[in-house]
Amino acid sequence: MISRRDFLQVSMAASALYGASGFGNWAKLAAQQALTQDDLLKFDTFGNVSLIHITDIHAQLKPIYFREPEINLGVGAAKGQMPHVTGADFRRAYGIEDGSPNAYALTYNDFSALAQSYGRVGGMDRVATVVNAIRAERPDALLLDGGDTWHGSYTCHHTQGQDVVNVMNALKPDAMTFHWEFTLGSDRVNEIVEGLPFAALGQNIFDAEWDEPAELFKPYKFFERGGVKVAVIGQAFPYMPIANPGWMFPEYSFGIRDENMQAMVDEVRAAGAELVVVLSHNGFDVDKKMAGKVTGIDVILSGHTHDALPEPVQVEQTFIIASGSNSKFVSRVDLDVRDGKMMGIRHKLIPIFADVIAPDATITQLIDEQRAPYQAELEEVIGTTDTLLYRRGNFNGSWDDLICDALINEREADIAMSPGVRWGPSILPGQEITREDIWNVTSMSYGQAYRTEMTGEFIHTILEDVADNLFNPDPYYQQGGDMVRIGGMGYRIDITKPQGYRITEMTLLKTGEAIDPAKTYVVAGWASVNEGTEGPQIWDVVESHIKKQGTITLDPNNSVTVVGA
Repeated sequence: MISRRDFLQVSMAASALYGASGFGNWAKLAAQQALTQDDLLKFDTFGNVSLIHITDIHAQLKPIYFREPEINLGVGAAKGQMPHVTGADFRRAYGIEDGSPNAYALTYNDFSALAQSYGRVGGMDRVATVVNAIRAERPDALLLDGGDTWHGSYTCHHTQGQDVVNVMNALKPDAMTFHWEFTLGSDRVNEIVEGLPFAALGQNIFDAEWDEPAELFKPYKFFERGGVKVAVIGQAFPYMPIANPGWMFPEYSFGIRDENMQAMVDEVRAAGAELVVVLSHNGFDVDKKMAGKVTGIDVILSGHTHDALPEPVQVEQTFIIASGSNSKFVSRVDLDVRDGKMMGIRHKLIPIFADVIAPDATITQLIDEQRAPYQAELEEVIGTTDTLLYRRGNFNGSWDDLICDALINEREADIAMSPGVRWGPSILPGQEITREDIWNVTSMSYGQAYRTEMTGEFIHTILEDVADNLFNPDPYYQQGGDMVRIGGMGYRIDITKPQGYRITEMTLLKTGEAIDPAKTYVVAGWASVNEGTEGPQIWDVVESHIKKQGTITLDPNNSVTVVGA
C-alpha cells in the first residue's frame, strides 16, 4: 500500500508538470506581458480545504513599490537553499523569464525600469478583491494573518494600530499571530486583542511571572472546513525580548518552545484534528528546523523573514509556505484531506499588481477614512531622489544609507548605526519623497535617535553580536533581522567564521584609518531596546536632512566586504 509520504511526493511531482502553484501557467502569460486579473486569480480548485495566507503587511494599506533582496545569504545547511537564492539564480530555479512581470515581482534586477512598466504592488483593497474571489470559489476558506500587521506607517503610529485593525477586521480573518504588534506596548495590545472578532493565537506566548500559557492568547483554534476538522496553531515571534524592547511587554515571555508545540500538535490530533496548520512568525529557516523536529504538522504558513516563494518547500511531511510582505502577495493553498490525513496540496502565490487587480470599493473607502485626518501631513513633499531608495537584504540598502547619512550629519557623529529591519517600501529615481515615505521606513514606538560615545572595541562587539544573530549556522540562534546598517565606517565580514572572528578591517571612512579598539568614537543610532533612550525621533532627523539636501543622490555603498557567501 502506498504511504501518505509517498502519495504526497507523487502528487507534488505530477502536479509540477503543469505548475503545482499555478506558477507555470502564469509564467507563460507573464512572458507575453498580458496579465489580467482573471489570469492572476485563475486556480483549479482542488481538494476540500482552502487556506488564504497574508503576512508581514507592516501597515501598508495603499499600493507601494517594493524591491526584493539582492543579498539573502544562507549559512550551514541553508546555504544555497530557498529562500537564500536571489536574482538570476532565483529566476532560473523557477523558470522565470527576464523582464517579465514575475521577474519584477520576485527578484531585484532592473527593478526601476520594470517598475515603470508594471507599476505599484499591494494595497489592502486589492488584497480584499483577491480574498473575496477565493471565497467566492471556496466560501469556507480560512484567512490567516501571520503578524507584523499593526506596525510600520504614519497612520498606524498615530492611531496606535487602530487604522490597520479596522481594515483587517473588515477582511474578516479567522486567526492571526504576532510580532511587532507587541511594540505598541502590552496594555494597547491587550486592549486590541480583547476586541478582536477573530482568534489571537500563540502557543509560545507565556505569562512571564508564572511561566504558564498566557490566557489572552490561545495556543490553537479548531475550524470545521470542507467536512474536515482543522486545527490552526499560532507561533508568535520567539525572540521578542531580544530583538525588541522587553520593557514594553514585561508580563509576557516567548521562545520557540518546541516541546510545547509538539504537545499542542499531539493534543489537537487526539481531539480529532485531521489537518494541522501552524500559523508562524518564526522566520523561514526556523520553520524548516521546527518542521524537522515536531511531527504531525501538515502545513506551516511562514512569516517574519518576508520571503516570497512560488512553490512550497517540503521538510519531512510538512509543507512550508512563504507569502512575502507589505501586502505584495497573497497565498492560496488548497488541500485534499481524506480519511483524517492530508493527501495532496496545490498552492499559488498571487502577486498583487495594483494596476491589474481592481480595488474593492468598500475597503478603499475604509482605508481612505483612516487616512483622511492625516492626509496633509502624509502628502507633504520633503524632497526628491535621483537614487533608487530600497531596504531589503542582509546588508545596507540605499534607504539605510540615507538614514545613516542623516544621523551622521544631523547628530554630528563619526559613525551611524541603523537597525537591520526588513520592512519599508521602495522609492523610484525621480520620485518625490513625502513625509509618509519617511515614516514607512522609520515608524516605530521607540524611534529616538541617540548620540553616544563608543570605543572601537565596543563597536566590534556589537557587530559580532548582530552577525551571530544572522549567520549562526543553527537557525534557532538567529534571533534578529538583518545585519545592523553602518554609516561612516567600513569592515570585512567572513560569514563562515565563529562569533568573535567574523568582523575585521574596521575602517573610519572619513580618514581611512583603522578603527582603534581603545579609541572613543561618537556614534549616532536609533531603535535602541534600552528603556529611557533620549534623542529626537528618527523621522524628524531624516526629514531635516532631506530638506537640507533637496535632491537625494547616493553613491553605491561598497564599504562592507563579504567573504564566505
